[in-house]
Amino acid sequence: MSDSAPRARGCDHPTGCHTGNVPLFASATVGARHWLLLEHTGPWARTVAESALPEPLAALVRRAGELGVRTQLIRRPGVRRSRRAERATEPAGETVTGPAAGAGADGGAGRFHVLVGYAAGDDPWLAEGYFADPNDLDLDSLVSGVVPESCILVTEPVFLVCTHAKRNACCARIGLPLARALAAELPGKVWETSHVGGDRYAANLVCLPHGLYYGSMSQAAAIAAASAYRRGEIVLDRFRGRAGIPEPLQAAEHFVRSLTGELSVGGVAVESSRPDGDVTETVVSSGGVRYRVVVERTVFTPPCGTACAETITTYRLASLDRLPSDQYALACSSSGGGEHHG
Repeated sequence: MSDSAPRARGCDHPTGCHTGNVPLFASATVGARHWLLLEHTGPWARTVAESALPEPLAALVRRAGELGVRTQLIRRPGVRRSRRAERATEPAGETVTGPAAGAGADGGAGRFHVLVGYAAGDDPWLAEGYFADPNDLDLDSLVSGVVPESCILVTEPVFLVCTHAKRNACCARIGLPLARALAAELPGKVWETSHVGGDRYAANLVCLPHGLYYGSMSQAAAIAAASAYRRGEIVLDRFRGRAGIPEPLQAAEHFVRSLTGELSVGGVAVESSRPDGDVTETVVSSGGVRYRVVVERTVFTPPCGTACAETITTYRLASLDRLPSDQYALACSSSGGGEHHG
């Protein structure tokens, strides 16, 4: 579909958003360094908090929110239960509160299935657990970067595809077939998930544990991105950025990768930054070389112009200069303390 092609029925996003013709770099969700994935095959409401979860899981979601943990509902591609099916499992006059109410269970053993992830820094991780009582999941350990007790580290990457129809129809229209296709390529590694942020960029793919975001994914592009991640690399085309990092810093990393061709996941890092209104100056390292990168927040006008209600924020490269070693110390001292983003 070209930029001038009509939008799909029911799609209110600017033309080109779903085909990669709109800039999507530096758009990964900023507030997502700690992840809680809850398997729930029952209906998903517009938000996780509004979904009809068993009360133990609802309480876990509230506790996660208080700690700043991002909660996602997940289910295997094509596996879901309707509310009518849930009611059929409820004894007369009773409300089911365990895994039979749509939550994931371990072979019917009456336990809730969760994945937890720490996506910050150079050594992110993902772990899995089954709990009869979700209160036994130690979220404080997760926030501290420590694997909770009763959880086991997951050694293979996990891929989330947003298919959240109640949030936005485009996520289901484009995400569902993509999730099925990716699951056929990577059995047991792919989950449908609830809203990840950036509906306009459906289909959205998230690669864990690093929290790498891709948008406007075709099935072929998703398979290529997943394959690259499994070998420790990214695909720059349609790469939105890494979650948990401020957008200007995502932009700085993007421009350095574009310049250097560095594709390894941890091959580019922002070492310091200094914001000044819409402009952010950063020092970025890659391959033993440091660059001063200045980016400026701006607005992209989509091809549909004023006919589109959405405003798309993006970043332009103001300057990018290689730093001689004798200038780097001065740059660090003037920029102030920064955070390594790996």
